[in-house]
Amino acid sequence: MNTVKYIVEPTETEAGDLVHRIGKTVRLHGAIYKIRRMSGFAFVLLRMRDAIVQCVYSEEYASFPLDLLTEEACVRLTAEVVAEERSKSGYELRLKEARILSTPCEVLPVVINQKKVNTSLENLLDYRPITLRNEKERAIFRIQAAICTAFREFLNAEHFTEIHSPKIAAIGAEGGANIFKLPYFGKEAYLAQSPQFYKQMMVGVFERVFEIAPVFRAEKHDTSRHLNESTSVDFEMGYIESFEEIMAMETRMLRHCISFLNKCCSTELALLGCTLPQIEEIPQLPFAAAKEWIAQAYHREITDMLDFEPEEERLLCELVKRESGSEFVFVTHYPSAKRPFYAMDNPSNTEETLSFDLLFRGLEITTGGQRVHSYKEQLEKLCKRGMHKELFESYLMLHKYGVPPHGGLGLGLERFTAQLLGFENVRSATLFPRDIHRLIP
Repeated sequence: MNTVKYIVEPTETEAGDLVHRIGKTVRLHGAIYKIRRMSGFAFVLLRMRDAIVQCVYSEEYASFPLDLLTEEACVRLTAEVVAEERSKSGYELRLKEARILSTPCEVLPVVINQKKVNTSLENLLDYRPITLRNEKERAIFRIQAAICTAFREFLNAEHFTEIHSPKIAAIGAEGGANIFKLPYFGKEAYLAQSPQFYKQMMVGVFERVFEIAPVFRAEKHDTSRHLNESTSVDFEMGYIESFEEIMAMETRMLRHCISFLNKCCSTELALLGCTLPQIEEIPQLPFAAAKEWIAQAYHREITDMLDFEPEEERLLCELVKRESGSEFVFVTHYPSAKRPFYAMDNPSNTEETLSFDLLFRGLEITTGGQRVHSYKEQLEKLCKRGMHKELFESYLMLHKYGVPPHGGLGLGLERFTAQLLGFENVRSATLFPRDIHRLIP
């Protein structure tokens, strides 16, 4: 007769549960973050999954020598949780036993166990698998993960269905030179610039859809705001009456996100010294009016009536905050010549589109708008731009066989995180950045 075995996970305590274990002996695991040797005892900082906790080593209680522990060694520890009024946590962890799981074979190339990794951004990124272990560095990406959780929570509550579209495509959604080509079994394929075509197709299936996924742009920009691979938060919604419904949905989504972060990431936000913005209503103004306002307020000549210069985005946010207190602003009705072929033109002025960008603290973080849903109008727009409709046959099925009025947006996750946390470079809010210079790690 076969004996049935069951896997029983060992009971190990999470950092957040330690305050409830005073008077008990617990098992912990993690990496030795730092050892502070004192007179007759030592503080041992253990980097756990959910926090860095301080343990106390003393020969009086420990059954092992302190020299057994080295920084960045992965360990399993047994400790007694003792009430301690002088400690911020209200307790101290007296180490009793230790088991070494692994030890580093080389000295770390950078010091990571200080309040901040004191090195250049290049070094920070070159040694990313190590520098991300720093308490502040990993706090960034706990917050970024919480942003995604908040967006998912909100969109699920609003009856959106999460989708996963292909990242290898036969054509680019945006077209142009900023598209990565790759050989594909004797054919030419491209890395997806956005999930645009697919999320529009899925509006005809689920009505409301969203995706959080990578997008690729072969832009040869070497600036603090550009990446060649980034994460886009996209949603698309059907049966809309106006593109303003999309802006209203994003406003509520961002409001929910800020509330969620304040509730779930207070420790990380405090560690980074970050103050989150308040969102009541987000002001909006047309592109042309915004251009004129900037020109008059700062005595600047308008040199480009199709788009903003980066400095203009910064100046506009400055003006809006001064007048309304909002750190966000929707800029609407961008010129048709600047928007993709699927953007719906304004019926009362076909030189502009029913589209928008959302600027936050001086940087564009979202682009969105209403899409063309009429087959005839989409075909006419394709032809007017000299595009070949046969290349878009699968996309045009959407229009040919009926789709409701719809629209949506794409928000850059790394840009949003960087602006939220007050970083000057988007790479600081990117786990493993991909730009024109960086392909590793």
